[in-house]
Order: sequence, then structure tokens, then C-alpha cells
Amino acid sequence: MSTLALADVFLPDGPLAEAFASYQPRDSQFALAQAVMQTIHERGTLVAEAGTGTGKTWAYLVPAFLADVKVLVSTGTRTLQDQLFHRDIPELKAALALSLKVALLKGRSNYVCHYYLDRTLHDDRALTSRTQIPQLRAIERFAQLSDSGDKAELAEVPETAELWNRVTSTRENCLGQECPFVKDCFVLKARRRAQDADIVVINHALYMADLALREAGAGELLPESDVVVFDEAHQVPEVATRFLGDSVSSWQLLEAAQGARGAGNAHAPGTAPWDALTQGLETATRELRLQAAGVERLPGRRATRDRLPDAPAIEDRLDTLIASIDSLLDALGSVAEAHPDLNAAAQTVLGLHERLSAWCAPDEEGAEAVRWLELSQKHLRLHRAPLRVASMFTGQRPDEQAWIFTSATLSLKGDFSHFQQQLGLDDAAGQCWESPFDYARQALLYVPENLPLPSHPGFTDAFVEVLYPLVRQVQGGVMVLCTTLRAVERIAGQLADRLAQEGSERLVLQQGEQARGVLLEQFRQNGQAILVGSASFWEGVDVPGQALSLLAIDKLPFAPPDDPVLEARLNRCRQEGGNPFMLHQLPAAAIALKQGAGRLIRSETDTGVLMVGDTRLVDKPYGKLLWRGLPPFSRTREADTALAFVARTS
Repeated sequence: MSTLALADVFLPDGPLAEAFASYQPRDSQFALAQAVMQTIHERGTLVAEAGTGTGKTWAYLVPAFLADVKVLVSTGTRTLQDQLFHRDIPELKAALALSLKVALLKGRSNYVCHYYLDRTLHDDRALTSRTQIPQLRAIERFAQLSDSGDKAELAEVPETAELWNRVTSTRENCLGQECPFVKDCFVLKARRRAQDADIVVINHALYMADLALREAGAGELLPESDVVVFDEAHQVPEVATRFLGDSVSSWQLLEAAQGARGAGNAHAPGTAPWDALTQGLETATRELRLQAAGVERLPGRRATRDRLPDAPAIEDRLDTLIASIDSLLDALGSVAEAHPDLNAAAQTVLGLHERLSAWCAPDEEGAEAVRWLELSQKHLRLHRAPLRVASMFTGQRPDEQAWIFTSATLSLKGDFSHFQQQLGLDDAAGQCWESPFDYARQALLYVPENLPLPSHPGFTDAFVEVLYPLVRQVQGGVMVLCTTLRAVERIAGQLADRLAQEGSERLVLQQGEQARGVLLEQFRQNGQAILVGSASFWEGVDVPGQALSLLAIDKLPFAPPDDPVLEARLNRCRQEGGNPFMLHQLPAAAIALKQGAGRLIRSETDTGVLMVGDTRLVDKPYGKLLWRGLPPFSRTREADTALAFVARTS
């Protein structure tokens, strides 16, 4: 156990100051650290909103290091997870001269599986394109040399490459102790390191996957711990909704059929008509997709189960699909013990059967779910998500385990009730620590007068018309955050056309043209670029300095009302006598708006303008709740004032 006192660590001449030249003592950081330490000692629950620049990472890591307890640190993204493990924690450990054991643990799909890699290497039909040949060789070399097997460490093969699906395992098809490569298994090695570590860095998705297993009584993925810290905690409700439900896709069904056909013909030929059985599953899957084609004409290409077009016919196709799975399962079950591949195929098909049956079955008492069908260009996906996650989330919490939730955006002007109700954190202590930045001096909120409402067909053109003079004036980079992908395309296209007409070679980057990380790196390096993006750019973007000097948001980020889970929750709120707009939609939009606005000022020296094109922020009575939740920027509705601010600070 460390002999360091918490207060000593944060002193002007303490170990942080000695190790980091840029360190400055901040009252808010130390106060947050004290609250975290108290929560750990009391095994309580803390919901902590810490404004940008507070230094919340050290504020929760230092007490976690000093408290002599086992800690899980859960992040919203694998990017932050890797940053914590590879940079933040090692630097802090060195500064405090501590010898803590730290482990990184991700879901099994992030680790190369020796068994499925070996199968792919020896299967001439496994590769679907020429680009996969060098990728497979790179993965083979990586598996031989890597200690972790974490695909994030193999930069030459993108994490989104389709080939990873062939060389990683799932919970259903993992061979467990029957695997011939079990001694080399990267997943088991990572879990053993996590068991032995003092600090384990995970992500919300893995935490929820573990919670779902515990809820089903099917074991655990994570080691026992005394403390769980949820960083980027504003994402927890959404991740919980996603992972405490489940989904089945036509792609998964077709893959399962292919795997079962290969295993059956290779290891149990003649015991069953494998080609006919798997063809039956493939045909039933494709016929379901064709029968559901009417969903393509609906908003978002999705429909809840009670609003399916031609529902009886779709139900018939589902029955046929489940019957084809039953037949294949019977055949696989009789030979599953004959070979690991047959057992893996049986487990995969069984998992799909269970999820399909759950989608079709009525809700069990106390576990009401929302079901919907969604179509992509080629495939179909059936989703099931819990209407509420609070009881499931808190129900599996171990006794005497401290929970700390922290983010820059958890409250509506200090009111945490929306976040707490979503997760069932009724007894949590909610506290706010303001950012140390001088927002009134550093930034200006500009809401232009006389713009049409976002519902007006001419809104986007008018938005660009008002935005463009600021774009021309600003010397640094510009980011435009949109609420739809259609707006991204239109705004990026109009800005590029205007610049071209003036002979400007200024770079316009558009979401979807390249990977998100590539776009962000180009944006940072260029310094004067214009980046237009949608949902994935509203958070997790850190561009300090002049490279982001103008941030424009087209519309208030109200969630689309056709989202099946949101729609069901709003309906339930109405049935219970509540006001769904005030209790659900407005708090969620306020948090999302604060997330987006938080991209602008990232350090004490940053300056910039935040332009919001949605006049409802000022003109509607509820708008006051939204802008009061933003950092305390200076405010104007005058274009000349905004232009003058840009001229003065650029």
C-alpha cells in the first residue's frame, strides 16, 4: 500500500508537478479526487460531472492507485481504453513511483484466435478478395510475435477489415478447453492478467456483456473488484440498452449455415444431409429478407414488431426459419462430440436459435422489451432491447462495490435526475465541478437571427449562407456538426462549391469519405481545414489550438422520434402520466448539445465561436434550459459581433 497522501500528490511541488512540466494545481481536480476517495472508502455511488479541463482522469486514477483496492476502469471507447492503458496510467504510475499491476481487457472479438486463424490459413475458400491475402499473412506473423493478440496493435490491418471475423472467435463458437491451441489462447491470457491485476482497463461494452451473462446465470467475463469507475459515463445508458438486449442478422444466419455445412461434410459425412439442411436455412433466411422488403419504404428502413407491413406473412417466414434451424440443430446435436468444429457449429446455431426465439416470444413478466426489424442494402437484422435497463443494471451489482460515474456531460444544469433514473442510481451523490476555462473571454455563442426553423425546406441553404462569412473570416479550422448524414452531404457540398468559386484550395473533409480517425488526423494537421460530420464527431474529438476555431451546429440534437426504443419509452412515459418531452427528449438533447459544444474549447489558450443555427435555442421557452446547460460563453445574435470576435481572436 502506498504511503502517499492524496493531498500531497496534487501540491504545487508534489510528484505530479515534478513529473509533468505542464501540471498546474486545480481546486476542482483535487476536490473531485477527494470525492472519489471518499466514495471508495464508503463503497458508495458518485455521479461526477467534471467540466473540460478539470483533469478528471488523474482525479479518479490517483485515489484508485492509493486506496489499495481492486479497480475496474471502464471507458466508452476502445480508443480511450488504449490511451489509458498505454499512456495515462503508465505515466501516472511512474510519477507516483508505484508498482501496481495493470491489465487491459477487451471483448474476445478483439483478439486473434489461433484455432480459427489456423483454419483460415488452410481453407482455400476462406478469402473473399485479393486484399485479404497480405492481411492474412500479416495476422499470421502478428499471432506468432504478439504477447497480447490484440488486433488494435496490428496497424497494417484495419480493425474494420472483414477478415477479422474469420480469425477471431465468438462466445458460441469458442472451443474452450477442447481447443488444441488452448495453452496459447490470447483471450485466456488476457483474463488471467486481469485476475492478477490491481487496475483493469475495460470498456462499457465488455462490462455490459459481462452483466448480461450474469443476468442469465451463464458465468462471468470480468474479475471481482472493489471499485468500478465509468469514464465517459454519459454513454452507459445507451450501451446498456444495446448489450442487455440482443440481435440476429441474416448475415449471421448465412455464416452459420456455411460453417455447419463445412463442419458436417468434413467431419461427419453421411450422417446427415448437410447440404440440404444448410440450404434450407439459407433459403429460409433469404425468403424472410424478401418478405420484409416493405420495410424499406418506412422511415429509417425499420419497423417495430407491431407495425410490420404484412406481418402475418413475415411471421410465417420466421416460423419456417426457426423450423429449419431446429432441423439443423438436431443433426448437429447428434454428432457434436465427434469433432470440435461440429461442436462449435452446434453452439453457434443454438445461440442464433435462442435469440430468434426470444424475439418471437412474448415478454416475461418484469422484462418488457422493444422489438424491431431493420433492413440494410442486402441484409436484415432483428433487434430486441429492454424498455428499461435500471433494474438489470443495478440488480447485479455486488455488495460493497463502489461505483463512480464521471463525464463532462451528465446533468441538466446540475440536475442529474435524467441520468440517475435511466440507470437506477436513486441514492447516488451527484456533484458538479466547473471547468477552469474562462469561457466568457475565450468563446462566443452565436445564434443567428431570422434563420428559418429546421423543418423549413430552405433551412440548410440559409444555414450555409449565414455560416460562410465566418468560414471566410476565421484563420483556423472549422468543424460543422450535423444531426443527419443528408445534411453532412449537402453542407459539405455547398461549402466546397463556394470555396471553389472563389479559387480557394481550402480542404473540405466530409464524414464517410475516409475513416473517422484519418479525417481527424488530416483536420488536426492541416490547421485550416473544414470538417463536416454527424453523430460520431459529436464526442471524443480533441482538437486543441487554432485547428478548431469555429464550431457550427446545424440543429438541436433531438433524437429522431422514429427510433424504436425511444418511441416505446416515450409512449410508456405518456401512459404513466409523464411529459415525455420534458422528461426524456429535452434532457437527452441538452446532454448531446453540451457534448458537441465541448469540442470547441480544449485548453486555457483556445478561443473560438460556437454557431448554432437552430433559433429554437433562443426563441422557444425550453431553449433557455438548453443554453443554460452550455458552458458560460459570451452570447450574441448579431453577425457583426461574431465576425468581430473571429477577427480579434484568430
